[in-house]
Amino acid sequence: VLALAAASSDKKLEEQIHTFHPSMVALFDQDAARRLRRRLGPTTVSVLDGLQGIVEVACHPESDLVVSAIVGGTGLIPTLAALQAGRRVALANKEPMVMAGQLMRLEASRRGVPIFPIDSEHSAIFQSMEGHRQEDIRRIILTASGGPFWDRSLDEMRRATPRQALQHPNWKMGAKITIDSATLMNKGLELMEARWLFNCPPAQLDVVIHRESIVHSLVEYRDGSVIAQLGLPDMRTPISYAMNYPERVPLDPPPLDLGTIGRLTFYPPDYTKFPCLQLAFEALETGGTLPAVLNAANEVAVEAFLKEVIGFLDIPSVIRRTMDAATPSPLTSIEDALQADAWARDRAHEWVKVYAQ
Repeated sequence: VLALAAASSDKKLEEQIHTFHPSMVALFDQDAARRLRRRLGPTTVSVLDGLQGIVEVACHPESDLVVSAIVGGTGLIPTLAALQAGRRVALANKEPMVMAGQLMRLEASRRGVPIFPIDSEHSAIFQSMEGHRQEDIRRIILTASGGPFWDRSLDEMRRATPRQALQHPNWKMGAKITIDSATLMNKGLELMEARWLFNCPPAQLDVVIHRESIVHSLVEYRDGSVIAQLGLPDMRTPISYAMNYPERVPLDPPPLDLGTIGRLTFYPPDYTKFPCLQLAFEALETGGTLPAVLNAANEVAVEAFLKEVIGFLDIPSVIRRTMDAATPSPLTSIEDALQADAWARDRAHEWVKVYAQ
């Protein structure tokens, strides 16, 4: 491990410094970086701060693989910088591909470097496409657990608290992605990521609800064959595959015992109860800067819900209003994505105030 970066968790980063002995670290929060420097004292570890510090970590001159796992749109610039520096990227955050997937793919192709997916769904697709021709693909089918509210009524969802929404049935994740899973926006963001990771048109992308989270995604080919990747919900497997590709290193998860599981269930999405997924399909079809608008509005709305400023069902309303006010334009540069992101955040904050009243 040559370099590490974090947002503001200086104490956790300090523990990792003592464990992994990197030559360079960065904290996005400048106050957190100052605290870390004071505690470390004289050291050979370079402690950087701010966005530029994160970018320097992403472009470390001796690195051969950059794991990008920054939550939200903040990860766009460092991830793109890593590709521009010719680094292989293992991608755990969806937002860079959502906001500027076309540019990310173009840069990776220009530099001749791969982008390895870490998300369990995209890792499953990646594995299910191995050894097959792109032109033979008919559909890519992402599975979604349905989150904690799949079986709840709209009235129950309207009264849902952040604590209830954070109770994911199968996965243990951070707050933002867990709320996205509860609204199904997470699956919408994954659709947009898949569109650029695998260079497939929106018409080839589909979603199915799979409550058990055993089938992580499927690829259907034009001869009717469907290839899927199965496994217990354990992120160690996709992380390991992305970091060690093409090798598979030994891990110690319990075996997948389908006889004991007994039953795997699948359902079509419910767009009435979970309109965020429909909004994502709309942004995917429109393209340009609209995915960046959707992503920014979602981040603002989720943050407001977690702070109990708006209700759970207000999340898609804030996103819908922001998207309706947007004028999508072609995405020709990183500045286009960043301008759309900034505009959408301002507009979404205005709608949060309306729904908070």
